[in-house]
Amino acid sequence: MSEACQRFRHRLRPALGRPRSRSSPHPGGHVTALARPLTGSLAVLLAAATLGAAPPDGTRPEPAAERQLPVISPTPQHMSRVADDVRLGGRAEVVVGKDTDAAARQLLTRTLRAHGVRDIDVTTRAGHHAPLTLLLGPAGRADIAAALRGTDVPDHAEGYALRVAGRRSGQATVALGGTDAAGQYYAVQTLRGLITKGRIAGAAVSDHPNMPLRGTIEGFYGSPWTNEERLDQMDFLGDVKANTYVYAPKDDPYHREKWRDPYPADKLDQLGRLVKRATAHHVRFTFAVSPGNSICYSDPADTKALTAKLQSMYDLGVRSFSVPLDDISYTKWNCAGDEKKFGAPGRGPAAEAQVGLLNTVQRDFIATHDGTHPLQMVPTEYGDLTDTAYKQKLRSTLDKGIEVMWTGTEVVPSGITNDQASKAAELFGRKVFVWDNYPVNDYGQTAGRLLLAPYDKREAGLSDHLSGIVSNPMNQEAASKLAVFTIADFAWNDRGYDVRRSARQSALHLAGGDPRVADAVQTFVDLNHLAPTFGPTPWQPQSPVLSARLAAFWKAYDTDPKAALKQLRPTVDGIAEAPAVLRAGVPDKLFLHDADRWLDATALWGSAMRHGLATLTAVQNDDSARAAKERAAMDADAIAAGKITSDPAETRPHGPVKIGDPFIGDFLAKVREIQDAATEG
Repeated sequence: MSEACQRFRHRLRPALGRPRSRSSPHPGGHVTALARPLTGSLAVLLAAATLGAAPPDGTRPEPAAERQLPVISPTPQHMSRVADDVRLGGRAEVVVGKDTDAAARQLLTRTLRAHGVRDIDVTTRAGHHAPLTLLLGPAGRADIAAALRGTDVPDHAEGYALRVAGRRSGQATVALGGTDAAGQYYAVQTLRGLITKGRIAGAAVSDHPNMPLRGTIEGFYGSPWTNEERLDQMDFLGDVKANTYVYAPKDDPYHREKWRDPYPADKLDQLGRLVKRATAHHVRFTFAVSPGNSICYSDPADTKALTAKLQSMYDLGVRSFSVPLDDISYTKWNCAGDEKKFGAPGRGPAAEAQVGLLNTVQRDFIATHDGTHPLQMVPTEYGDLTDTAYKQKLRSTLDKGIEVMWTGTEVVPSGITNDQASKAAELFGRKVFVWDNYPVNDYGQTAGRLLLAPYDKREAGLSDHLSGIVSNPMNQEAASKLAVFTIADFAWNDRGYDVRRSARQSALHLAGGDPRVADAVQTFVDLNHLAPTFGPTPWQPQSPVLSARLAAFWKAYDTDPKAALKQLRPTVDGIAEAPAVLRAGVPDKLFLHDADRWLDATALWGSAMRHGLATLTAVQNDDSARAAKERAAMDADAIAAGKITSDPAETRPHGPVKIGDPFIGDFLAKVREIQDAATEG
């Protein structure tokens, strides 16, 4: 994109380890109702019926009957019931081998302990002394292959097969086989989802990701994430089977202006801890360095400086690298040598210079270092479908192993279709790697907003044209998880993605599995559903549930006011009480911090709506004094809510917090009109 559009670019202004303020939570009520219609059709803990106590000495099969399987996210490629459920007891043996992934093994033992299995024997050979045996390792290991009993093992990176089998003798076996180490880890993640109330669902799963690259790119303007938040993000990405985190901080001087200089020791230490945490969750920490504003492409010393920077990160444990070449100009070179070698500046010469640099890095650094993944790059032209001399040079001469990023047809696209992605792949001569600028909230149209809507408007089948999707999230790391959860779901299985199901799963994940708290999460999401573009029309609407209910309310109010008031009251109560439910029930304290001011505003707007209903009720009862009192309380809450602003230390751009707009404001305005008319009459 041109320099004139740089203010719209979504990248990080980092300050590793910079502290940010932490606000105190607020008390409140306990009920939510706005999301209730979603819970019936999208119930997630489907196998969580009330159970008797598990036998103290082991497991026993639970008859499957008509019991459905739990919903797993991301959605597996294939999952079916093949056996009765197996109760967890106090003992289990975990059979591992030399090729068992250490992270998967640790996650498995932690999972068992979290569900009350106290005595865990980790062994290299099954002794069948425990009532439950779990086999973990490569899918081709003899004991695992036998226990999978024909369950298909995907011929796909990061794939896995899982099978739960009970035995009449009271013993049960769970086979978890991966096509690689990551596949083993993801098999255990799926097992976690199959356990509900001390019982493992009797399922067989054959699964793999449709897109090789899935995750986030910390690439926004404004307050950067703290190191605590980055560590939290690595944990979260592992939970949702995402494998990519791109560290792309444009305002990090050692990433951009001082790209030739080594990082100071303290910054290296912080980055090193992030790399280790990422690796522990099978997340590729991708280090990005942007030399384009000052590099002399024709100078071998600059190429050497770039590879030296990459080497320092390799020594830290990084195995994935990116060289973004966006936010630079076609109209000038950085040195006279480039004009001499490549000619007058322009699209074609710029591409020729970039290709020379990137191919050298791929050939002389990536290809010569063990364990590295293909180099990634962001082209100078990354947000359109226009064929140019720049794209022509890239597609004809750029090493085919290099990943090329693309944002869609706009910086913030209203959707991505298969036709668009196919055209992008054609223009760049390879599948493209989508940098999706959602739910990022660093541009003018997002002032005062959290963007919490689930992923949408991206067509099933995009995996045919994309190598992956990374989300550019919000300044608020933990609040971003609601949207990123659904993006990871889509990137894993775009053809199996269901936006409503994924939204419910995301809410349950944040709620720690509590359906009531998840209802409150979905109420809050609906109030923060708007997803703007750079133009006047958002690509996701604000408050689709609330707006529909308010429209139905006013229609009913004209003919049967009392019935309409009764019908709307649970919705209003749900809004007013959602903040307290979330603060009491959401275990993620970073989320509660991120959402703090929006929760404050929600409580006040909900209270204002309650007083609005009370005002209308008083009008219907011809109680003018009561109506005036409730109207005054409504106005006071609305004024207080309107004064709440985002934290300027943590958000860019800063502004009044927006909740359910304009629908809540319009509702209150209509109440005022009705009360005024009653007073005048």
